[in-house]
Amino acid sequence: MHFDAIGRVPGDPILGLMEAYAQDTNPRKFDLGVGVYKDAQGLTPIPEAVKIAEARLVESQDTKTYIGGHGNPLFGKVINQLVLGADSKLIAAQRAGATQTPGGTGALRLAADFIAQCLPGKGVWLSNPTWPIHETIFATAGVKVSHYPYVGSDNRLDVDAMLAVLNQVPNGDVVLLHACCHNPTGFDLSHDDWQRVLDVVRSRNLLPLIDFAYQGFGDGLEQDAWSTRLFAAEVPELLITSSCSKNFGLYRDRTGALIVCAKTADKLIDIRSQLANIARNLWSTPPDHGAAVVATILADPELKARWADEVEVMRLRIAQLRSGLVEALEPHGLRERFAHIGVQRGMFSYTGLSPEQVKQLREHHSVYMVNSGRANVAGIDATRLALLAEAIASVCK
Repeated sequence: MHFDAIGRVPGDPILGLMEAYAQDTNPRKFDLGVGVYKDAQGLTPIPEAVKIAEARLVESQDTKTYIGGHGNPLFGKVINQLVLGADSKLIAAQRAGATQTPGGTGALRLAADFIAQCLPGKGVWLSNPTWPIHETIFATAGVKVSHYPYVGSDNRLDVDAMLAVLNQVPNGDVVLLHACCHNPTGFDLSHDDWQRVLDVVRSRNLLPLIDFAYQGFGDGLEQDAWSTRLFAAEVPELLITSSCSKNFGLYRDRTGALIVCAKTADKLIDIRSQLANIARNLWSTPPDHGAAVVATILADPELKARWADEVEVMRLRIAQLRSGLVEALEPHGLRERFAHIGVQRGMFSYTGLSPEQVKQLREHHSVYMVNSGRANVAGIDATRLALLAEAIASVCK
């Protein structure tokens, strides 16, 4: 029959962790695997600003017709401003435009297909390690995938090694950079590091693709955009993928954008025509609900301020969990060993735990995290930091 030769693909390891965690009956279990923000009650909340915006939409929307290949126009305008700054010279010169996508993942796939179809022969360079989906998205699109070092075997950021490899990247290739809250490591570049990367990008004529999935979760909404705005000001061409999953809590509403910065306004029109054509063959037009929510919030100063306050609460909670875990490890003599957890930014931490230690944590203490040792810090229960520290200490003897 037609389907007889079709085999079975192994399940996604993180989704597998979700299932294992759900089936674990231990009341003291920890879910540090899935990349979602959780509040003090262990829930992934809907921000109040989002609920208010949704209520307004229920009352005001009078159609569910298609919104076009580039998505909700107001969403495109306000997400451009959020990422590049309200006073962006590129926006004023009509050199930057946003195409709405189904989440940040959709933005990455649109970027991958754009590179494959419109920039043939260019490869993409990813950090080692990086978000696993980066690997498959570009490979599936037919783009050659290579890697530059990022975190060494000592679980430390190695900028010199990163730059040494980038200095040898073929002229004109694409380099994917994480704007902030590096996934999966949590190690971010300093401002000086970014300047050094920028120098290499310019000298090698590389095309930067900045993945900006966690704006507001590192050092703040404006602070986290520093590197992206630096590149937008200093290089003539730039791709940016933006996600509203985390900072707006719109995980299942799949809201994101691919922002293109071009040399001229006229060239941007050319590029956007290509993006609309590519998107037509991917998802035709994107879903509107999440984009309409974001547009409603960011276009209303009072609602935007409320949302920004809520993002800051989430950011501070994550930062406090990081420092709290480091402090909880101190009685076990492990403060120095895990001090990097307090230095890292965003939801994720490359803890430095080995696959065997991760396995022991899961089997003996019901602590679930990815085999690489990546932990979702935002999943920690602040009232049980001592218990988590005790479990970690037990596998570090």
